[in-house]
Formats: sequence, structure tokens, C-alpha cells
Amino acid sequence: MANKDLSQFKGRVMKANGYNVDKNNPDDVKYEVAEELGIPLEKRDNGQLTSRQAGKVGGPIGGNMIKEMINMAKEQMKQK
Repeated sequence: MANKDLSQFKGRVMKANGYNVDKNNPDDVKYEVAEELGIPLEKRDNGQLTSRQAGKVGGPIGGNMIKEMINMAKEQMKQK
């Protein structure tokens, strides 16, 4: 259940940041990010990618998720 919730959260955050996110496959946003960056991310084995390339794909996703979690925490603190 937690993985599904995390995927849905990722999808909401990335959609709010202008990415085209399929609600049934929110993890697919990584392919859109990779395409924008010119990184050849495939839905199969990606052993050819360097750590730097993988980080360039994951960075925007993780960064946006962290920003949103901080905003959520701030809102919760305001309510208390």
C-alpha cells in the first residue's frame, strides 16, 4: 500500500510541476524527465546509464517531492 501511495504522491507533485502524468502509471514521469534531458532511459534494463545520468533524472523528481513534503509539513504546523 505504501508504494502505491508514494507513486500517487509522486504523480500529483510532478503534475503540479507541469509534467504530463498518467494517473494509472505515475512512475512513468521519469521517462518524460529523461526525454527532456536527452537521457536514453528505457522501460527495460538501463545498465548503460551512468550514475550522473540517473541522478539527472531522479533529481528533479525527488527535489520536487521534498519541496512538496516541506510545504505539507508547514501547513500541518500552522494548523496546530
